[in-house]
Amino acid sequence: MTPATAPILMSEDQALSLVESTLKQSQADGVFVSLSDGESSLSRFSENQITQNISRSRFNLTITSYFGKRSASASTSEQDPEAIADTVRRSQELARIAPEDPEWVPLLEPQSYDRRIPAFDDATATVSPLRRGEMVKQVCEKGVQSGVESSGTLSVAAISRAIGNSLGILASDRKTEAEFSVTAKIGKGSSWTSRTALALDILPVAEMTEQAIARSIACQSPRKIQPGVYPVIFEAAAFADLLPWVIWNMDARAADEGRSFMSHTDSSGKSAGNRIGEPLFSPLVQVQRNPAHPLLQSGTFFEDGLSNTPLDIITDGIPQTLSYSRYWAQQQGKRPTGMMYPVAMTGSDASIPDLIAQTSQGILVSRAWYVRYINPRTLEVTGMTRDGTFWIENGEIAYPIENLRFNQSLPEMLRDVDALTTVHRFGGSVVPGVRVKAFNFTSTTDSI
Repeated sequence: MTPATAPILMSEDQALSLVESTLKQSQADGVFVSLSDGESSLSRFSENQITQNISRSRFNLTITSYFGKRSASASTSEQDPEAIADTVRRSQELARIAPEDPEWVPLLEPQSYDRRIPAFDDATATVSPLRRGEMVKQVCEKGVQSGVESSGTLSVAAISRAIGNSLGILASDRKTEAEFSVTAKIGKGSSWTSRTALALDILPVAEMTEQAIARSIACQSPRKIQPGVYPVIFEAAAFADLLPWVIWNMDARAADEGRSFMSHTDSSGKSAGNRIGEPLFSPLVQVQRNPAHPLLQSGTFFEDGLSNTPLDIITDGIPQTLSYSRYWAQQQGKRPTGMMYPVAMTGSDASIPDLIAQTSQGILVSRAWYVRYINPRTLEVTGMTRDGTFWIENGEIAYPIENLRFNQSLPEMLRDVDALTTVHRFGGSVVPGVRVKAFNFTSTTDSI
């Protein structure tokens, strides 16, 4: 048996007790306290050799003091009473001289949080450097056996957090997370895949490694195709780098002020409301904020104290809500939503091979790389394919192709979705692979 690392993470009771004792020290009109205690470990490997195997502990206590419409925050990474008392005093001193906030909102009243316990895996929280090293060694050995250079990371994290304020908010939770990514490279061919899970043992490390190795070997001698508009199948990992851009840009204030793809403007270009309720996307697109999703099982509250509950974002291709900050909700007479996070999109029972078999001609994209804005107003972005791009012909992968740069409106991409696969988790998002009827490539690139 591989020895585990003794846990030193703060318990929920300890975190709540520290938040409560800090609140009692405040002499401000109002105070908000946020605590985060985390342990993270990272094993990095390159060219079939482990290069780094480290662990780090981080503690942070942030105190925000309020005097009327003035506020200021101070933080400490120390847990001793003197350091905390000094941080309370510093926060109050800064708040007294801070300018009044023109977008001030009152301190948050007590909230109702879901009675749900986020996922916390003890084995992940206490995994030893030796165990991580052994897992990486197996990945590297597979690379050596296949004549492929494998590089990537294996990381785990355990986090305890708590919040409280002088009006009665008090909440805490803990969670664990594990992530594995691998890039396999041989000659001018490369392949990449990544996945996130609640626990280390859930990650399909061996399967992902074998897939990356096979794809890198299949990427040899890519052919050049002409840029243009093509049907595209996105692996879930590639789509995970595109969908969040749409959700991030569903901000109510930006939409109402005419700065978003969700904005309506009149003939003179002035803002004329937003596009909630319009059928903007394919009916297949169903997106929720869903912290209770089985692959996520994340926290019940946001860092500002608002409740993190399931929220319909897009239903049958129709936007259902925008993201309202507390200030903008107050201005518009709406309820604040909290962040649109974590994102979960509904998929199907199909696989990527199933979608390929249903496609007469098109492109398979394994990774969307270096995605950046072209026009935030229309949400047109640019980026490149990378780490395995293939031409599909008559329901089969025909041959690898050189990578391509794309310029694409992401709302139009979601409009053209016509097939979905099963879902996987990437960071804080759960997404399927998708097929898009039309996607715009503008040039070839020299990336591999």
